[in-house]
Amino acid sequence: MTHIGRSAEEIAANRARYEEHQKKGLEFAPKALPEPSMLPAPALDGDAIIHQETIPGGWYWSTLLRRGEAIRVDQAEGGSTVALVAWNAADTTERLNLVDTAKVQWTTALGKGRVLLSDMGRIMFSLVEDSAGAHDCLMGGSTAATNAQKYPGANTRNTRDNLILLASKLGLDRRDIPGLINLFAPVSLDESGCFHWRPKRSNSGDYAELRAEMDMLVGFSNCPHPLDPNPLYAPQPVTITRFRAALPTRDDLARTATAEAIRGFENNALALA
Repeated sequence: MTHIGRSAEEIAANRARYEEHQKKGLEFAPKALPEPSMLPAPALDGDAIIHQETIPGGWYWSTLLRRGEAIRVDQAEGGSTVALVAWNAADTTERLNLVDTAKVQWTTALGKGRVLLSDMGRIMFSLVEDSAGAHDCLMGGSTAATNAQKYPGANTRNTRDNLILLASKLGLDRRDIPGLINLFAPVSLDESGCFHWRPKRSNSGDYAELRAEMDMLVGFSNCPHPLDPNPLYAPQPVTITRFRAALPTRDDLARTATAEAIRGFENNALALA
């Protein structure tokens, strides 16, 4: 393999720099990993609640979320997978990037204490509570084709079409739709590269709370995951609660759990300045 325009010394130096960052990330990340959040979900302070929305099975919703606010995604009515996408409200060309989120934190295991990054290297969300510890950032959502294969003859909705409709209502196009995170999707990857659904890792009453670290447009789709083993198309309602989050402390877990998160929040501060 040839590398046009790069000398062997430059390639070696870049490789060494990458390995040093990887070493620091792998050494730092495991120090602060917590246990899943307790069940059942504790009641939120009523005075902090801004809005509450129930998304019926198969449907979608979007909202403006301000920095310092948070959302609780609650599947209390039954097991459901919720696909989430997000854009910077001030500049929608900046959007959620799950590839960088996994790469920068050296893991696809996203749970309490982790962050979700944009494609500009900034922090969009901090996962401040999470009872599931089972979210999928690799596979993407359902499509008309995957639904037709799983539920032959059934009249169903799918995540891809939902997000196209959602984006259009926000003045965006299908090409603006970023990669999504599937909340409450216990997907694992085996050594041969095959995906598997592990239902014992998810409870019907699971919830996740994500704190906004910038002003965002956030979209949700409530459709079954492509790997969901239920042969019937039966997504349950989910409740989204938007509320004012408590101010993060100096030792806030998401802000200090990894060296990469620290750099991401530094990028946020530079943007705000």
